[in-house]
Amino acid sequence: MNRILLIEDDELVGTMVRLNLESEGYTVVWCRDGETGLETGRQEPFDLMLLDISLPGMSGLELLESLRGLEVWTPVMMLTARSDVSSKVSALNLGADDYLPKPFDVNEMTARVRALLRRAQAEREHPSTRIIMVGDSRVDMDSRQAETSNGTCVLNDKEVSILALLVRVDGAVLSRADIIEEVWGLDQYPHERTVDNYILRLRKLLEPDPSSPKHFLTIRGAGFRFLP
Repeated sequence: MNRILLIEDDELVGTMVRLNLESEGYTVVWCRDGETGLETGRQEPFDLMLLDISLPGMSGLELLESLRGLEVWTPVMMLTARSDVSSKVSALNLGADDYLPKPFDVNEMTARVRALLRRAQAEREHPSTRIIMVGDSRVDMDSRQAETSNGTCVLNDKEVSILALLVRVDGAVLSRADIIEEVWGLDQYPHERTVDNYILRLRKLLEPDPSSPKHFLTIRGAGFRFLP
């Protein structure tokens, strides 16, 4: 059972978040100020933290910086009324993994929670491989450069992220919604057709015959799976 640390001083928001997460089967520990949240976060194991920026005493950004300074790498999602770009950039630069401005839709919040937990679990079970083989093609995930039978090409960020995700799940089928949650993260959710276009692009770059794919497979009515 996943344990989530909620650090939020607003009684209404905190109650709503806790009740909805507990209804999803998560264990929620709720702290209402920064100092208590910092002590709890560094002393107890959690799978995810939900952190407000405006807290009494220590701000959420100060708390986040302290946690990362103590090498606490628990995934953190910011829940905050600050929707300006500078606050978002500050949080991400300090090590936040996601940023959800208030007011937010509960369904979106729980979807993002599931995505962060799934990503963290996958990374624990399948540490990322920096060189990925797709048939005879070789992809360097750091440089994003692919050496193929048709020559050398460079993948863009989203193509690399989708490929890494497909490799991590080790042959499992991923729906378009799963891929959107994992890959687009903080960005506005694109249309599901966008995922199809990226898969077509990966086939064009890496498949020997894109019209008859052997590696990036479409599973009708379900999504996509990857066979190396």
